[in-house]
Amino acid sequence: MQIDWLHFTPWASLSGGLLIGAGVAVLLLLEGRVAGISGIVGGIFRGVFREFGDAAWRIAFVLGLVAAPLLFASVASLPESRIVASPLLLALAGVLVGFGSRLGSGCTSGHGVCGLARLSPRSFAATLTFMAAGFATVFVLRHVLA
Repeated sequence: MQIDWLHFTPWASLSGGLLIGAGVAVLLLLEGRVAGISGIVGGIFRGVFREFGDAAWRIAFVLGLVAAPLLFASVASLPESRIVASPLLLALAGVLVGFGSRLGSGCTSGHGVCGLARLSPRSFAATLTFMAAGFATVFVLRHVLA
């Protein structure tokens, strides 16, 4: 197995992980909320706002997710991104991810980042399940069906 040293970025990866951890901790400390993206976005689309403050933090969180790479791109160059799947396959993948997120009562950010940090057994089981499903999907699509 050959390692592509040009794409080995431990400092950028560590920095990103620290920023994600800090953001999750701030949201938990200030709002008492877990930073699960599916729950945050789902709350916006369901219109389940107990008060304006509930809507405001959700919208601000999502805007921050969109604004951060744009801000970074204004001062540095983003790596080239190339998607080699058809639009239909991407749409199907999005639907399946949404279904899995509902089925698992959370997503990778809620269970994988926040739940594991809180040593939640339920999040550990959910994270193992979606990681195994992801590995199996990639294996089947790349090595069995390709």
